[in-house]
Amino acid sequence: MTGTPSSPKDIDRELVSAQQTLSSLRASAQTGRIDPKLVDQRLAVVEQLLNLVTEERKLTGQQHRLAKLYEVSRVIGTSLDLQTVLDQVMDAIIALTGAERGFLVMLDDDGKLEVKVARNFDQNNIEPNAVAFSRTITNNVLASGQPIVTLDAQDDPRFSAQQSIITQNMRSIMATPLRVRGQVIGVVYVDNRIKSGLFSEKDLDILDAFAGQAAMAIDNARLFSATDQALSARVEELTVMQRMDRQLNETLDLAKAMAITLEWSSKLCRAESATLAFLSPEDEVIQVVAHHGEPDIFANSQEMPLDHALIRPVLESHQAQVQYIGEKQVLIVPASRERRVIGIIALTQKQGDTFREDDMALAVRIADRAAIAIENARLYDAVRAANLAKSEFVGIVAHELKGPMTSISGYADLMTMAGTITERQQGFVNTIKNAVQRMKVLVSDLNDISRIETGQMRVEISDTSVLEAVNATHEAIILEIEKRKHHLNMDVEPDLPLVRADKDRLSQVLLNLASNAYKYTPDGGQITLSAKRVGGEVLITLSDSGVGMNPEQVAKLGTKFWRADNGLAQPGTGLGFAITRALIEAMNGKLEITSEVGKGTTITFTLPVAGSSAGAR
Repeated sequence: MTGTPSSPKDIDRELVSAQQTLSSLRASAQTGRIDPKLVDQRLAVVEQLLNLVTEERKLTGQQHRLAKLYEVSRVIGTSLDLQTVLDQVMDAIIALTGAERGFLVMLDDDGKLEVKVARNFDQNNIEPNAVAFSRTITNNVLASGQPIVTLDAQDDPRFSAQQSIITQNMRSIMATPLRVRGQVIGVVYVDNRIKSGLFSEKDLDILDAFAGQAAMAIDNARLFSATDQALSARVEELTVMQRMDRQLNETLDLAKAMAITLEWSSKLCRAESATLAFLSPEDEVIQVVAHHGEPDIFANSQEMPLDHALIRPVLESHQAQVQYIGEKQVLIVPASRERRVIGIIALTQKQGDTFREDDMALAVRIADRAAIAIENARLYDAVRAANLAKSEFVGIVAHELKGPMTSISGYADLMTMAGTITERQQGFVNTIKNAVQRMKVLVSDLNDISRIETGQMRVEISDTSVLEAVNATHEAIILEIEKRKHHLNMDVEPDLPLVRADKDRLSQVLLNLASNAYKYTPDGGQITLSAKRVGGEVLITLSDSGVGMNPEQVAKLGTKFWRADNGLAQPGTGLGFAITRALIEAMNGKLEITSEVGKGTTITFTLPVAGSSAGAR
């Protein structure tokens, strides 16, 4: 050979030359003319050529493996699903090494080895009962962080005495660490139980290089999976919290709000019991007001001192605390409103379980939300109690005023009967009687509004004639109509059917609406009272050409003791329309108002016809 071949063409030329040499030697052997020295020279050339071909084949195999390494490295970066990445890594390793089996072993949260993937040469999963590998080699790689290769574990003094090597008849084995950010997170292990000498140091170098890329892909997938799980958990938590908020916002009932809070707290924080207690600083105690689940130390006590060993740390720190009662954990969470602790939620864990950090964080968020709803419910209860007390007081006062008013009215009448009085004195008597009459109206309105607010307003529903109520109203207001020079138009449909209503209350409603119409209409105005049947209802309308109201005033109409400031000051309580609206609704009617400043007001209400489906409600 003239030189070392450096390209496939050079090797081809040398192969042709070698073939010619072998042909020449064969011819010499056939003629019997063989020069031993010449044969030795020729065979040396052939031997050198064979060595070159062998090296070239090894180089080609190495290039093939590097190409394969590039290809599989590109593939494993195409997914962020953890299991998909693990399967891709294992299949790629088996393809790279030609191994019979491959195992991807990783450390779990407790630092123990866990087989994540076990695959064979055909890329099928190995059944769990058939998973067997050398844990000695795996643990060595994990502890040292260094890769290991053995050509034949049966003859390797490092491993030949290991039981797994003997019983499984293991031969070619290769293992390398999975390392991320300087930490070993697992081991890649491949073997062949039939062939020895299958793996070389160069194979180990390639496997180690690939393991570095695989470890990054696995770590990225793990981080993505953890982030995705955390995000999913957060979304689920927000969804659950939204449901809880919706339930809390739907009620102002204190008992229901407390029950909702404790039920959700127990469910979300995996507690066997939950207790709610309110702070009573003036009494220096915390009072248990609600309980859910199994009995605990709080459920058996109505109140506890603020310096109790379980309570004091929470009140002092304004932070959730985990305490112990025997072998059970108790998570005590402050319920705060505007940086002020108003109570606590105590959650008791089942025996053997423990509260996690996310349980504590979740319980704090629940307590913060619940504190607002519970405080609102408490305030609502206080306002309702105060309003009820006010209504009862008004009712008592109105009742007590009837006696003095009757006496005043009676003595005013006696004054005119006791003897002759002057015209001036008669004026005084009339003033007294008019004042008493206004007081009677006021007392009657106060009585009605008190009954409405306390739920004691009674209406006696019966078949009632609208025509009779309209006629009674006409007689009651005609003098005021004439006095103010108004024009009253009556438009009542003939043969109007009976309605389901309270006769006296219907007259009261018509009188209230009519009196407002003539009072708030300048002298000489138009007032119309009409009634007609529309389907299963009778429609009653009272309209005027008075001063009218703007939209804001219409919205306030019916507010107790409120009177519109429209330039026509009139005596009254400001309760009439509130009573009227309540009476119409109590008789299953509907009321509508339209009004325009300077043009007047129209009020329409309906009552169900007797015998109709509407009247049967």
